[in-house]
Amino acid sequence: MKTRAAVLWEYGQDWRIEEIELDDPGEGEVLVKLAATGLCQSDEHVRTGELPFDALPVIGGHEGAGIVEKVGPGVTDLAVGDHVVLSFIPACGKCESCATGHQNLCDEGAGIGVGLQRDGTSRHHVNGHDARLMCMLGTFSPYTVVRETSVVKIRDDVPLDKAALVGCGVTTGWATAVYAAGVKPGDTVAVLGIGGVGANAVQGAAMAGAKQILAIDPSEFNREEARTFGATHTFASAAEARDALPGLTWGRMANSAIITVDVATGEIVGDALSLVGKRGTVVLTSLADVTDTTINAPMFEITAYEKRLVGALFGSANPRYDIPRLLDLYMDGELKLDELVTRTYEFDDINQGYVDMREHRNIRGMVLFD
Repeated sequence: MKTRAAVLWEYGQDWRIEEIELDDPGEGEVLVKLAATGLCQSDEHVRTGELPFDALPVIGGHEGAGIVEKVGPGVTDLAVGDHVVLSFIPACGKCESCATGHQNLCDEGAGIGVGLQRDGTSRHHVNGHDARLMCMLGTFSPYTVVRETSVVKIRDDVPLDKAALVGCGVTTGWATAVYAAGVKPGDTVAVLGIGGVGANAVQGAAMAGAKQILAIDPSEFNREEARTFGATHTFASAAEARDALPGLTWGRMANSAIITVDVATGEIVGDALSLVGKRGTVVLTSLADVTDTTINAPMFEITAYEKRLVGALFGSANPRYDIPRLLDLYMDGELKLDELVTRTYEFDDINQGYVDMREHRNIRGMVLFD
């Protein structure tokens, strides 16, 4: 079939809307008609080249939800008409990570920077080229063919545009607070960077019972939005938050600091470590440039105060469990999803959505498909 997709031909350039040829799903694959896709910072990392692919062109997008239109041979857990969320990390259920409850580290995730199907071929073709897919999904298109391991069936009554958000940003942020940081009732938590992931880290910390949640972001708009999701204090910089924390915590500082900035740097890691007290945990969720190998950390404090620095991919969530669970919370009125979407865009305006993100006019932009 023919459809359209937002394609990256050269790093540093805009996404180009192109007509593409889409093959039928192969073994273990499904064709999904998407209702919406979120505009996530990770696709911006791809566009700039900070997160390079093996080859170009690449079809962007990794945060989407829709309805299964066709199933390939060997697909047993999905059927035509199923409502689904596409998970940016697949979960095969068979590898060691999946079997031990760490689906976010599924062995199939090794392919997200390659962007091909399991057999090493492509179902998406543009101008005579085989296209790679962001996170093996390519949700910057009204239709896509993906592995069934990347698809999570959900209840039919969830609005699909809101369901799209839990394919990446919501689950990553919420789970970073709840699982990776292990926020407990009464904790003080600092969140550095209030975008689509950071807002949900705030929301997760609030739902976990944190008493004080410090939202740190240079954008006044982002700081004000953070209060919608449970922030109790806002600061324009880590330095401002560091000055305030002793008075807020009787000198104990924060129990945890969560890094959800646009681009992680060694300096930001050092800032986060300075915000936590004894046995405090810093969780690095943001992506850094793949060539960045420097962390500026107070090594004496790490030892003397037993501070901990941990990484979190997808917030250490298990997508097959947590995606339906979070949507249940949304339908019960306990999780905010509607409030996350600052603006919606026509497909042809996808680049404007990223301009708005870079200029801090959006918490989450979203493209709605017809």
